[in-house]
Amino acid sequence: MSIRMKLIMAVTAILAGTFVLLSLLNYNVSRQKIQEDIVSSALPLTRDNIYSEIQSGLMRPIFVSSLMANDTFLQDWASEEEPDIKAIKRYLAEIKDKYGFFSAFFVSTQTGNYYIPDGVLKKVSRQDEHDAWFYDFIESDEKYALDVDTNEAADNFLTIFINHRVKDRNGKLLGVTGVGLNMDKVAKLLASFSKKYSKEIYLVDLFGVVQVHSKVDLIENVNIKYVPGLKDIAGQILVPNSEPEIFNFSRNGEKEYLTTRYIPEFEWVLVVQQSEEKALAAARDNLVRTLIAGGGATLLVILLTVLTINHFQLRLERQAGTDTLTGIANRRTFERHFDDAMLLFQRNGTKFSLILLDIDDFKQINDSCGHVKGDSIIKDISSTISSAIRDNDFCARWGGDEFIVLVDGEAGAALSVAENIRSSVCSSHKCSLGSTETETICVTVSCGVAEFENGDSLDSLAQRADKAMYESKMQGKDKVIAG
Repeated sequence: MSIRMKLIMAVTAILAGTFVLLSLLNYNVSRQKIQEDIVSSALPLTRDNIYSEIQSGLMRPIFVSSLMANDTFLQDWASEEEPDIKAIKRYLAEIKDKYGFFSAFFVSTQTGNYYIPDGVLKKVSRQDEHDAWFYDFIESDEKYALDVDTNEAADNFLTIFINHRVKDRNGKLLGVTGVGLNMDKVAKLLASFSKKYSKEIYLVDLFGVVQVHSKVDLIENVNIKYVPGLKDIAGQILVPNSEPEIFNFSRNGEKEYLTTRYIPEFEWVLVVQQSEEKALAAARDNLVRTLIAGGGATLLVILLTVLTINHFQLRLERQAGTDTLTGIANRRTFERHFDDAMLLFQRNGTKFSLILLDIDDFKQINDSCGHVKGDSIIKDISSTISSAIRDNDFCARWGGDEFIVLVDGEAGAALSVAENIRSSVCSSHKCSLGSTETETICVTVSCGVAEFENGDSLDSLAQRADKAMYESKMQGKDKVIAG
């Protein structure tokens, strides 16, 4: 077994063992204190958090309905015998869209018209049971009220209406305005609370009737005064202006804990309920989550360890196979690519060729322009070669001012690639000896090309390419010759 594997196994054992041990100890402590936590912290904290969130969520529509009731536009429009229906439609639509409510409305006491963003929904009537809320509200002394009812303007969806009186400057009642919240959305809000806190959460009025619940079918259909277990403490729960309390009762053989808080703005009671068994289940779920998190952390550390080791190993391999000056492959890396090309030739008959090239009169360039400039030219020419060859060709520095290119294809393809290299170097590289054009040396390369033949080795193929390159120099340099 390698040292790397031993290191990974040791890290894994230490991390996994530590996480499992700490998780089990934590679960054991949780089990011992679960009842104390429910009574002293879990339920009270959950209750107060939910109370704050419900208030912030439901107080907003109360505030908006108050703004509507005190809006001079609405007061003037209603006082002037409701002259322009388009104006009230536009006003209600803006309220609905701006604040994202399910509905916005105004009911006139003068005409009985029930206005919504689409126009006049109906005329309210004492004979219509759906309109009882309107007459009950205007006959009460309440400034505003919450009413759970079906919304006739929206397929009779169950809705929380926030009703607010509209009066003129002399105190005359002009009508009732307000907004509606879709009960499905409020129910989903409670459902999210229930899921978040792992508890049953609902709102009841002072008569014990469920007003808001994650299960919509229970709303206004269930009274806690008649629910087994709850009916024994319902009288204590349904006390207005009472301080938050915690109760316990038995249901279906399981002990249940319950805490309440009165919400005076709505005259409803918030109920947060949790079974002891579910609290233990939550602790078990927490154990599983902790173990999963521990396992994830362990895997992450192992992954980072492996990646770090591999990173430095690849870096060393890259340094070993890369030319320091130019950043392209060196002779060792080229030999591996040559071996791969030979293997493909033997298996599939895939042909390949070599281009060997060096910089013409490089000694003169070094002597005239300096070794620093000479190194810079070698670097620049290596970049030019890399840009001039094709994606499936491979370039390496062969040594000194010599470069070698492995070309995928026959000698014809290699000649074309070599000519591209030659012309690219000739047109872009110069060495300046002075300030005038005559004192400038154009940098050129001589290229020799040889195609691999059966029985060739790297040495024999490179010798043929070298011979062709020498022939190029003999013919005046800056040429491509096939060998």
